[in-house]
Amino acid sequence: MCSAMAVREILHYPDPRLRRVAAPVTDFGPAFQALVEDLAETMYAAPGVGLAAPQVGVSLRVFVVDVAASDDSPSDLRVFANPRIVETRGTQTWEEGCLSFPGIHEEIERAEIVRVQALDRHGVPFELEAGGLLAVAIQHENDHLDGRLMIDHLGMLRRRFVHRQMLKRAAAAARGEDRTQADPGQ
Repeated sequence: MCSAMAVREILHYPDPRLRRVAAPVTDFGPAFQALVEDLAETMYAAPGVGLAAPQVGVSLRVFVVDVAASDDSPSDLRVFANPRIVETRGTQTWEEGCLSFPGIHEEIERAEIVRVQALDRHGVPFELEAGGLLAVAIQHENDHLDGRLMIDHLGMLRRRFVHRQMLKRAAAAARGEDRTQADPGQ
């Protein structure tokens, strides 16, 4: 564990850095370990169930997920470096939020079951089959690594509405207003 964990700033849509395709992780040394710790600390502080490196302005293919049911549940932090979804089955619709879209929650259709191959925080390969919220979180965070965002899963009218909402939020932030205080529970 790195003792100098930090909560990083989360980029908000329409920041163009969210659209970049992230580079593979090749070095699992101290800088990467610190990034993983920062991602976890930032995700828990937000609070959220997942966070990808591109959301904090680091264009690397890594994300963290913890779908533990509550603060009373033990942590279930999982690190996915260079993930590849190798199989999907079924469909499910889930009301998703995204830390890069504060205050926005949308019904998104995704695969019900996913099988993912990835490297853990130390570069050790693993494979995982997941369903439910974990499957949703893996797909959502994996999208971030490819520059794909929650808004891309919406129909044209909802996409325009969410886009306008986020532009208003960005304008308010530029004026020094905080539009997320009414809904901090992303």
